[in-house]
Amino acid sequence: MLFFKKVKIKSYEVGLYFRDGEFKRLLTTGRHWLFDPLWKVRVDVVSQRDPWLVHDKLDVIVKSGALTGLAKVVDLKDHERALVWIEGRFSHVLPPGLYAYWTGFKDVRVAVINAREVRLQHADFKAIVRSPHAAQVLDICTVERNHVGVAFVDGEYVETLTPGQYAWWRGVADAKVVEVDLREQALDVAGQEIMTADKVTLRMNALVNYRVTDARKAVMVSDGATQSLYREAQLALRAVVGIRDLDSFLTDKDAVASEFAEQVSRRAGELGLEVVSVGVRDVILPGDMKDLMNKVTEAKKAAEANLISRREETAAMRSQANTAKLLADNPTLMRLRELEVLEKVATSGKLNVVLGEKGLADRVVNLL
Repeated sequence: MLFFKKVKIKSYEVGLYFRDGEFKRLLTTGRHWLFDPLWKVRVDVVSQRDPWLVHDKLDVIVKSGALTGLAKVVDLKDHERALVWIEGRFSHVLPPGLYAYWTGFKDVRVAVINAREVRLQHADFKAIVRSPHAAQVLDICTVERNHVGVAFVDGEYVETLTPGQYAWWRGVADAKVVEVDLREQALDVAGQEIMTADKVTLRMNALVNYRVTDARKAVMVSDGATQSLYREAQLALRAVVGIRDLDSFLTDKDAVASEFAEQVSRRAGELGLEVVSVGVRDVILPGDMKDLMNKVTEAKKAAEANLISRREETAAMRSQANTAKLLADNPTLMRLRELEVLEKVATSGKLNVVLGEKGLADRVVNLL
């Protein structure tokens, strides 16, 4: 027995019999005595409980035909991928290459996919992308809620994706997804210095609220829709303010805001955006101009106060003149007026009558 090698193969095993480095055949269940006087026989025992047959000489074994009826052989070309289910559960994704799966002990199902259809779409999509090593053969992307994804394959626009998860085969084409937020956003145009028509420099802050309405256009028209809108808002604000002098700007801010909104909205539509609202938030005057404006305002208020005071004095004098004329034309009314005055004097608590000139004394006595 010195020149024989003993090999035992269990019921769930297979022996790969090599002599002098060349594959010869498979060894099935049982005990085998192999004549090997020169120690050139090698038997690799593999378990069929492991569905995937892994061996460095798999191509030679497959080509010999020894696996026919015992294993499923999958030979994937560069444009092919395979999905593998074991016992009805998804197991893994296969890249291009040669594979063999034992079929005697476990139910193995292999589906070959044409990867030229770059995007993976399958009923078991979620199980596929969650499988181990899926990221090695798939580019997996998630589009979040309130977003859309603009998909490109080899630089060409393909489709706009709704929120969800997507996958593309690696190594077939260059797939890219640009995620776009559809929610309303605020763009702060801050710290811009603008000169008015009368050469006054203002520092202004504006606010533009916008949202994306055409994601494809927002991605493809410019390298950054938000930055483009920011630059357009700056230019529009300069154009609107620069044609007005300071007084007309300060007295008609609503017209400025309306014209500003119109110009920004027109350009935003070309970028795939919709302007929800715009407004001039802050207007900051230079220090010397602010003092001058305060003085002008103070002078205007003083003039208005003086004018009101003169109007009141004029009205009071006109009323007195009218009263005097009425009393002069009606002696009886004059008499009643004198009695009213005398009554007020008498009710003050103490009445002192000083008689002087005879004529005046007679008139006072007559009144009493």
